[in-house]
Amino acid sequence: MTDVGRHPKITLHTLSEVVEVKGYVGNFKVKVLKKARYVDEAQCTSCGECVKVCPVVRPDEFNLGLSSRKAIYSPFPQAVPAAYAININECLGHNPSVCSKCLDVCEKKCINFHMSDEEIVEEVGAIIVATGFTPYDPREMDEYGYTRFENVLTSLEFERLVNAGGPSKGELIRPTDLATPKSVGFIQCVGSRSAAKGGEYCSNTCCMNTIKSTLVIKEHYPDVEVKVFYIDIRAFGKGFEDLYKRSKRQGVKYIRGLPGSTEELADQSIRIAVEDTVSGKVEFHDLEMLVLAIGSQPNKSNRKIQEMLGLQLTPDGFFLEAHPKLQPVDAATRGVFYAGCAEGPKDIKECVTQASAASGRAIRLMHKGEIITEPITSVVIAEKCKVCGICADVCPYNAIKVDKQKKTPAVVNSAACAGCGTCAAECPFDAISMNHFTDTQILNQVNAMLDTRPDSKILVFACNWCSYAGADYAGVSRLQYPPNVRIIRTMCSGRVDEDFIWEGFEKGAPVILVSGCHFGDCHYIDANHWTEKRVLKVKEKMEKLGIRSERLQLKWISAAEGIIFAKFMKKMEALRQTVSHKEIAETIAILKNSRKKKAS
Repeated sequence: MTDVGRHPKITLHTLSEVVEVKGYVGNFKVKVLKKARYVDEAQCTSCGECVKVCPVVRPDEFNLGLSSRKAIYSPFPQAVPAAYAININECLGHNPSVCSKCLDVCEKKCINFHMSDEEIVEEVGAIIVATGFTPYDPREMDEYGYTRFENVLTSLEFERLVNAGGPSKGELIRPTDLATPKSVGFIQCVGSRSAAKGGEYCSNTCCMNTIKSTLVIKEHYPDVEVKVFYIDIRAFGKGFEDLYKRSKRQGVKYIRGLPGSTEELADQSIRIAVEDTVSGKVEFHDLEMLVLAIGSQPNKSNRKIQEMLGLQLTPDGFFLEAHPKLQPVDAATRGVFYAGCAEGPKDIKECVTQASAASGRAIRLMHKGEIITEPITSVVIAEKCKVCGICADVCPYNAIKVDKQKKTPAVVNSAACAGCGTCAAECPFDAISMNHFTDTQILNQVNAMLDTRPDSKILVFACNWCSYAGADYAGVSRLQYPPNVRIIRTMCSGRVDEDFIWEGFEKGAPVILVSGCHFGDCHYIDANHWTEKRVLKVKEKMEKLGIRSERLQLKWISAAEGIIFAKFMKKMEALRQTVSHKEIAETIAILKNSRKKKAS
């Protein structure tokens, strides 16, 4: 971090928050809210005189409340920049008549209570999302007594307690009496691998973190009894199995089973009840300290960043990569990459590896100074354009400009256009064509798929990034679904024109499904909102024409929901079987008559 702070080509914004991102690959504009530090970081020498006189005492977040700090403080040792900051919500000094002690003792006159938050706009070509994770809050699992019993700690609190720079200077002590505990227990998978509380996924680091902690205890306090309660130990990294065996050799007892209840004894020790799944017996263990190995949860800011950048999330809440094997650090949005636990729980080695990969991908994209855009973009057919402006209204990237005053045809910025095709689907005059996904190409696919025995087919329009990927995931996972599903891939569900649906029904399709990303997960920001409006409009027209609207379905399926895709295809097959040959023939006749009336 110190090297980053000193690097001449790296700008570090501390106490800052990204509030808005606009633009496209190679031309992002990132608005950053830099919060006031109330200390001139260029002048501050971290002498600490201000801290000595500050009367406000608050729990230290870095030490998880195990120690205290002042209202003016350094967030953690070796923080960059090496300057103090003031929490203005705690400080009394913004009202000088109440307190201004820090201001009086500062020889450099670094403190300025008139500082205000600042908005900064950075122009960048690529973005790396490294939001980290949020530790699981075990208060939800009341059976373990966290916060009810003082001697129940989380693994993070234990880490700070035994750290040489921590509140106890590395001494292992019980919070209640500050004595060295004679027995310590660790409970694994707290908030992980649970369908009821926390997440169903493995948090990756908990097992090895516990093994490391047991070794620390045994090396410094060999007489302390250490017990680990677990489901199974996952020591799959290089040298990890050796550490596990070393821990067992030093006397750490591993008991296969998770405690069901805890109670506090008269001496404030903890008694736990656990079923040992090896012996099949319920056992009781008295421990002077209990440590909960808490799992990792997605950062709370993920949803906000996802909406700003048009990214996708897995059902667990972590960011979804473009491809798990071929593009493991790329986002579906071009120019955005992932590093660390933003994409899923990882240990330090994996985070460093992914960060190197993400920076390499960004360098590969940017080093030429020019970016070659994808050919899948929209093109305006000037002679058909009536300058209505609908295309500009629906474009999620503001890539289309329409000058209604000069009555000039719409113009598409091909660098900004991401190729969702929503403009082409919404244009009432067919004045926009989308390269590689033209109306003719898609209609030809519809005709080809329904050329023979159309009554036996399920026609599906699937978004490339979500539902089509979900279908692919279903296949990779060997999930069974009806073989009569016929999928037409579009870059976005927003590309599905009304004409495609009517063509499908007129060619004899019994049922049609339009599928895409969930709201908030759309690769093209909010293009799927226009999909929903369009499908509802078609359903209303179907009702007016006397066609059963149930035969047109809209379903949001993400790339990670292969199981949901397979299940919904079975529902579509059940719906298809309710559509008779007579109903299909009547639909075809109705649509042909409707088309003749329009032509006349």
